Amino acid sequence: MENLQWRLFPVLTLVASFLFLLYFRESSELSQSVCSLLPYDHYWMTGERVVTPQGVISGAVEIKDGNIISIVKTEDWRKKSKTVPVIDYGEAVIMPGLIDVHSHLDDPGRVEWEGFPSGTRAAAAGGITTLIDMPLNSYPSTISTETLKLKIEAAKKNIYVDVGFWGGLVPENAFNATALEALLNAGALGLKSFMCPSGINDFPMTNASHIKEGLSVLARYKRPLLVHAEIQQDSESHLEVAHGKNDARSYSTYLKSRPPSWEEAAIRELLTITKDTRSGGPAEGAHLHIVHLSDASSSLDLIKEARNNGDSITVETCPHYLAFSAEEIPDGDTRFKCAPPIRDGANREKLWEALMEGQIDMLSSDHSPTEPELKLLNDGDFLRAWGGISSLQFVLPVTWSYGQKYGVTLEQLASWWSERPAKLAAQHSKGTIAIGNHADIVVWEPEMEFDLNDDHPIYIKHPQISAYLGRRLSGKVLGTFVRGNLVYKEGGHAPAACGVPILAKTSPRSKSKLPITITNKRNGGRGRGRLNDIMKSEVKIITIQY
Repeated sequence: MENLQWRLFPVLTLVASFLFLLYFRESSELSQSVCSLLPYDHYWMTGERVVTPQGVISGAVEIKDGNIISIVKTEDWRKKSKTVPVIDYGEAVIMPGLIDVHSHLDDPGRVEWEGFPSGTRAAAAGGITTLIDMPLNSYPSTISTETLKLKIEAAKKNIYVDVGFWGGLVPENAFNATALEALLNAGALGLKSFMCPSGINDFPMTNASHIKEGLSVLARYKRPLLVHAEIQQDSESHLEVAHGKNDARSYSTYLKSRPPSWEEAAIRELLTITKDTRSGGPAEGAHLHIVHLSDASSSLDLIKEARNNGDSITVETCPHYLAFSAEEIPDGDTRFKCAPPIRDGANREKLWEALMEGQIDMLSSDHSPTEPELKLLNDGDFLRAWGGISSLQFVLPVTWSYGQKYGVTLEQLASWWSERPAKLAAQHSKGTIAIGNHADIVVWEPEMEFDLNDDHPIYIKHPQISAYLGRRLSGKVLGTFVRGNLVYKEGGHAPAACGVPILAKTSPRSKSKLPITITNKRNGGRGRGRLNDIMKSEVKIITIQY
């Protein structure tokens, strides 16, 4: 008997080892539950309105290891043998996750204003799956390899969506090609500069000479330069405001202080440089992107003419310029202060017209929060209050709600908020629901209305400073998926922040402009695998109704 037990011992040990390995494998597969509100990483998502580059279809999207591996129409889906879990979203819209290329998360250094944890939780709740963080309002500003490293370290394990970073172009580094190249080699997706005072001491304004130098470096990397296009003009109205002849609580006073001529002057100066970006020009390969355009008249006409001439230039505007008008802003309500300012209703109509006609390329939030005290809500002084609209979580329903009057389509939303921003930031695996792309997806109900009040869950750090509070909106986000992980579902977020910091990785001589990412062992993205292997894997079917 003892001899038999001795002989069985190796067999029992082998069986125990096998069971342990099997348990460990299953446990590791489920370990992504800390990153996702789903317990699996291979599943189908079905719905009646799936927004693809080919149009809106009734169909299904197969997701495996964080990527989209199959897209089929409903009639073909019914013929398939479904051997993996299925999430049926019915009439809800399944759309590529939003990419916000213009957001200030103020981290590190000013986390009391926002911060990566609260900002990216808000982004996820709003259907945003990728943010590109601006180089200023944090402290220190991101103008060197050292300060970029501070950003990356602050983001790791603190972001619920993927986050990339713009570097800063300032007088300190503009004429130092080595410094700019080091910043771009360290992973900055492009550069950002101001043509007027930024309000941040370590991020001073640039002029045309600085911008020309920046574009010459960016041309070798094929990355964009983003510009805040305002140049202060000594107009009569501005001088009157400067000498205190107007009431600082009146919004019209602030509006006079930054007239459309500021934007026009900046864009005229920029266009003396952007001709270098034309085919065969000395800065061919560089690209200029004008942020948060407010003036829909002469400034827009100048941009249109430059593009017709072959300049490599794009332009964005923001939901607050499309939702609000100067006539509606109450005196003393500094929540509406931003730069450039929100202009009159006629200008708003022209912005919508330009957006619908394709003259404006994309939308961004320009989420620029601060502490409530700096908004001077009690004093209502528009001239001294901090400028910036706090909006990150609301941009999808705001765009949809105010766009209904103009016939906005789901395809247009996906273009303005996903596809075109992805191209600007060279995020070639994002921006569309397409095979091989990251499974970055927002699921939302366009017809569902809600009041943006104290009862609505809001995740930005200081909701009370948002100009959107008190609005009734349509378009409720049901779920947000980042690389296949369900990071937000009505009522809460995934247990862990498993977003990935995005860094560009391109040498100046390389023709490729594909980005790479810093991988996170908790992000559930274990590689695409071979398509045949992926299609062969089987899991018991589970159908989940939402």
